[in-house]
Amino acid sequence: MMKIKEDLLNECLKEIINKKNVFSAVLRVESGDHSFSWTGAAGEMQKDSQYFIASVTKLYVTAIVMRLIEEGKLKLDDHIAKYFPSEFMQGLHVLKGVEYSNEITIKHLISNTSGLPDYFFHKQANGKTAASLLLEGNDQSWDLETTIQTVKKLTPNFFPGKKGKAAYSDTNYQLLGRIIEIITEKNIDDVFKEFLFDELSLRHTYVYNDTTDKKPVSFYYKSKKLWLPDYMVSVPAEGGIVSTAEESMLFLKEFFSGRFFPKENIEKLKKWNLILPPPSLFYYGIGLEKLFTPRIISPFKPIKEIVGFWGQTGSFAWYHPDTDLYFCGTTNQINGAGHAAAGKAMLKIIKSVL
Repeated sequence: MMKIKEDLLNECLKEIINKKNVFSAVLRVESGDHSFSWTGAAGEMQKDSQYFIASVTKLYVTAIVMRLIEEGKLKLDDHIAKYFPSEFMQGLHVLKGVEYSNEITIKHLISNTSGLPDYFFHKQANGKTAASLLLEGNDQSWDLETTIQTVKKLTPNFFPGKKGKAAYSDTNYQLLGRIIEIITEKNIDDVFKEFLFDELSLRHTYVYNDTTDKKPVSFYYKSKKLWLPDYMVSVPAEGGIVSTAEESMLFLKEFFSGRFFPKENIEKLKKWNLILPPPSLFYYGIGLEKLFTPRIISPFKPIKEIVGFWGQTGSFAWYHPDTDLYFCGTTNQINGAGHAAAGKAMLKIIKSVL
């Protein structure tokens, strides 16, 4: 029977909400054997509030891709040129005068090893990024066509599949979303609903597709509240899902229990590359992330592997196999403060039961 003191959990939630510029938070912790479940909310959130899970959406995409592989509808080694017309592919990835566009595979996209620039953070000719404009509150759509037009003007990070190299790029997942639509012959919203939401009877989880929808809790950049409906509607596969802590937890547990694809295949996703320099250390595998947990954090009882996903808005969904603990929720803060606070809380809770 899992035992975690409620005082500790409330203390962790308090530390998250006390972090500068974290105005809302929800934290849910559960054990794999269903013997323990706790949810806490603070600030502008209630325990059942709906929120943008942002890039945690990519874990849902992983579930779909792995299922399509099981059904024999795609392979990780498939070249993406198989799914797009030649004019779309031409000039997509040109590095030092060499065109690598037709070498990009599904695996390169889902593991962020394609080398394709991230339309979101990559500096454009005017010195601005899509992110900087959005964070200033300039809401705009970034559909795949707009993204590809932009990316073709940018310099790739490295050639596809370069050993030891990975670069986080939302461009990869926009392409992956379109490929899923082509394979299934369905809109990505419908694929999520049929493959995952209906499968798990998730009644409060959906793809954000209506700019008048005000149900999700707003997120912040520093002290500025952001409401970017045009943008959120345009990025369903890279970060468009809205959910609750309870339903995010349900998906997370089913993902790691083998509901969508054979559980043993999770080990095949653990092909890690370090994705970001300090202090934002985490690893990226095949549609899966791993937290960097240095030994110094818990020298006598190593924390080892924590796997799952971060979202740009401070959302998170993580699993610690050694303690069989699951964590999900959000801090609704883009600037990294919420990520740091949530990460610290998870480590504190894990250490309490090791």
